[in-house]
Amino acid sequence: MEIKKPEVVKKKISWKEWIVPLSEENMTVREALETQAQSGAAEQVKIPLIVKLVENPKYDIPYITLFDGAVGLTEHDIIHLLLGRGMLPKDEAFIIGFTMGSSNSMSTFQKKIYGLISKYAYPKYYKFDDEDIEVFKKAAHLGYVSNCQPLNTIDFESLMDLSLKEAREKVGIEVDLINAYYKAERQKYPNDNASQRSYQKQLKDL
Repeated sequence: MEIKKPEVVKKKISWKEWIVPLSEENMTVREALETQAQSGAAEQVKIPLIVKLVENPKYDIPYITLFDGAVGLTEHDIIHLLLGRGMLPKDEAFIIGFTMGSSNSMSTFQKKIYGLISKYAYPKYYKFDDEDIEVFKKAAHLGYVSNCQPLNTIDFESLMDLSLKEAREKVGIEVDLINAYYKAERQKYPNDNASQRSYQKQLKDL
């Protein structure tokens, strides 16, 4: 079922500043998705074809699967909400890595190839540096060891009117596990805004 994205009503913050953190539990998925739409992220830059071919299953070549766990754009945006990340490079690296890793079928070779593509073939705004690739790999491992549902298989439409807490629980997102990783990422990259803001001190760590 195709999910209708909320209409942009009014820009409130820059897409670079946007985040709905793990500590936000009461907002519905639909309401949270609307705040992202209002940030103007979709208007920032047109998604290049190579990114669509690599990350969006809508553009899969018949009988060829480049990377396991790929999801559509709106589904990808909802995963940002479930995992409490913004839209900066390390945020994107974590979201993509965790999503692919949660499929439990992403190989070490696929991780390496994705790292090379994102570093050398992706255009500006989508290109990953070495730190971003490291976050991607760690997120892929975290997604693999997590007990959550494979994120590429969940019914996103059924989450839209649930609170973020309910949606995370339904999918099996282990908030404490993820926040503990965010704490480690925050310590490793003290000068990176994405890493600094993702960790939520008020949540209990493992």
